[in-house]
Formats: sequence, C-alpha cells, structure tokens
Amino acid sequence: MQILFKSRHPEAAVMREVVERRVRFVLRRLSALVPRVDVKLVDVNGPRGGIDKRCQIELRTDGAGPVVVSSVAKDWRTALDGALARAVRLVLRVWRRATVARRPRQHGFELES
Repeated sequence: MQILFKSRHPEAAVMREVVERRVRFVLRRLSALVPRVDVKLVDVNGPRGGIDKRCQIELRTDGAGPVVVSSVAKDWRTALDGALARAVRLVLRVWRRATVARRPRQHGFELES
C-alpha cells in the first residue's frame, strides 16, 4: 500500500511517521482493496485554535474508484482517527454492495385474477 502524506504544518516530519503507522494499522485488512492512500492534514484557521484541524483521506480503490472522507477535530490525532474510521466503513460498504448478489423483491401479497 502506497501512502502519500501532505501537510504544511511545521511538525510535518514527525506527523508523517505517526500517520503512516496509523494508516497501515487501520487498513491492514483492506490492503488488497486499497493500493493507494492520500492523507492531507490542514489547520483550517491557523494558530487561532479551536476545532480546526482537518484530515482528508482519499483512498484509491480497485473497482470502486476514489473514495474521499474528511474529519475535523480539535487535534491532529482525533481528526486522523475519525477520518480513518469513516473511510473503513465506507470502503467496506462499497465492497459489500459490489460483491453481494442482489435478490429480487419478494412481494408479500398475491394478486387475485
């Protein structure tokens, strides 16, 4: 799995290692479905503080196309964990929809002629 990390934060070098370890751990079972992950960390309103750390994750999936999720939180780790949790749920849902055979509707009533 290829992980691309983008951030303009001054501590980006330290965060890169943490992000890569966390992404590999969370997506370890889905690595066959997700060959590439783009992670972007952005401080929305700069040094003013508040709930302004955004983590955007783009998963390039085989067959389902790109899947993009985003999470905003007070700190980087919470934003990353929220986006990863949402990404896993979304990839699994897309995969289930693609693999589970659709059954035709069963009508609960019979029409009398």
